[in-house]
Amino acid sequence: MDNDTDFFVKYNEGTDSVRTTITHDMANEEDILKDDLRYYFMNPCDKYRARRQIPWKLGVQILKIIMITTQLVLFGLNNQLVVSYKEENALAFKNLFLKGYSGVDENDYCVAVYSQEDFYDHLFYVFDQYRQLKNLTVGPVGYAEDDSKLVPLVICKEHYKRGTVEPSDEFYDIDAQIERVCLSLDPTSLDSWKTNNESFFVLDFYRLIGVTISFQLKGINLQTVRSLELPDCYTFFLTITFDNHSHSGKIKILLEIDAISSACKNWKISGTAQKNTHYLLVFDGFVILVCLTSAVLCTRSIVLAVKLLQRFSTFFHVHYKRKVCKADQKEFFNGWYILVIISDIMAIVGSILKMEIQSKSLTSYDVCSIFLGTSTLMVWVGVIRYLGYFQKYNVLILTMKAAFPKVLRFCCCAGMIYLGYTFCGWIVLGPYHEKFEGLSRVAECLFSLVNGDDMFATFAQFQEMSVLVWVFSRVYLYSFISLFIYMVLSLFIALITDAYETIKNYQKTGFPVTDLQKFLKDHKDFPCSEDSRELERDCLFLCCCRRCPQPTFARSVKHVTNAEEMVKAMSTNTTTTLSEISLLHVQLFHDT
Repeated sequence: MDNDTDFFVKYNEGTDSVRTTITHDMANEEDILKDDLRYYFMNPCDKYRARRQIPWKLGVQILKIIMITTQLVLFGLNNQLVVSYKEENALAFKNLFLKGYSGVDENDYCVAVYSQEDFYDHLFYVFDQYRQLKNLTVGPVGYAEDDSKLVPLVICKEHYKRGTVEPSDEFYDIDAQIERVCLSLDPTSLDSWKTNNESFFVLDFYRLIGVTISFQLKGINLQTVRSLELPDCYTFFLTITFDNHSHSGKIKILLEIDAISSACKNWKISGTAQKNTHYLLVFDGFVILVCLTSAVLCTRSIVLAVKLLQRFSTFFHVHYKRKVCKADQKEFFNGWYILVIISDIMAIVGSILKMEIQSKSLTSYDVCSIFLGTSTLMVWVGVIRYLGYFQKYNVLILTMKAAFPKVLRFCCCAGMIYLGYTFCGWIVLGPYHEKFEGLSRVAECLFSLVNGDDMFATFAQFQEMSVLVWVFSRVYLYSFISLFIYMVLSLFIALITDAYETIKNYQKTGFPVTDLQKFLKDHKDFPCSEDSRELERDCLFLCCCRRCPQPTFARSVKHVTNAEEMVKAMSTNTTTTLSEISLLHVQLFHDT
């Protein structure tokens, strides 16, 4: 307040040259601020024409798109070989160790048996196939070793500790405590394992819960030799489970496999040129450098935007007694920069994981692919930002921005109905239809019905059930399809269509002008501040026939027409406030 008072004393007592200098500085401040604002909201091409400043950020983004896409393609081809190798080995092991495997899994099992004879046949079949593995398999697979010793095969059985069951007399006596007994078998001694452990395989099926067989195998992925890359060595952990938890007369047999890759210890390749992986490592390092540069430039732009908003808010408050509205504040916070920074971070993490995988230090192919794939998605989505500078290409962005709040609120309401149908279908129809067995499957089934997929098959599979459940299923499906397709989905499309029509009308008639745009267009007719409007509303509400009291200074300057008369009015008033002082700033600018 003392600085502002000294300013007005100097202005009142100074010469014409001092007053001219002060008003000239104020005009220069506004011009500089307008130039900075206009430059900030320019597209890269206009920025280059205005100040001949090279658009480094645009160049980095274009380079980053090319490099990240190339990196993703190279990694995707390699990852595809790895995934196909694991899937084909899993299929091969199921055909090798599961008797009567048809090549297609059921819902949660591979093969099922219904008699004791079939159970023992399938159980002993696993041991026989494991013993003859080297003579049966057509792939580079062998027994796993640990410190030059073969890793043994382990078979475990789980059963109730004690029990007696007489279904004819409706009698049972069960001790619910579960016992687990395991047996280790060396692959070289499988010829005599059956006679030496005959008692282990005497099973009481009414007490039996399950039998698991676990063993390890080693394999080499030789298909990467064709792409001039070093083959990886794999350790396969196989578990074959005979599941009798339900005691329903059906024992499910399931084979689970887990594969871990590692660098081969002893290898030699001849007859072909080995691919040098150092070039790929250098390329990945350059990708990390480009992403770091992009993240730094975007962070710098965010910091500059915050500082520019602070300058504009201070100037607007001092000279126009008005706060910057939220719509104008959002113009300074560019969400595209946040998206680019997130994509840069994910690309850097993915590149580091890729380098570790290439150097055989890590085997997290899935994690690396998620990071690289998501970062590439965000990078390509970020291209829309530059298309948004052109009016004919930014309809999608503007429509999404306009429709997003309404669509989000609409989805919250529709989601409550959707969840209700999900829980209801899971509870009532789950035991009778495979598509309703779990909550996630019910949600997926209902989403497919909304899109018109597989409707008849869903209806048809409800034929073999009780009449009551059949009637309920019809009411359930007809009501859901009618409600969501004919009403909810139509309203959803209508919201987006309405936003699109609004944007099209704005493009023809012009968008609403905000205070920021008025300021850049040198408009001076800003409406009064929110505080002033609230004061006027209170006055009109309390005493609609009385005039609202005006501040002392406002009454004294009511008929003031220039800055000199305003200064005289302030000199006679000893209670001048900062808001009244700002009026002189505006008047000085208008006089100049």
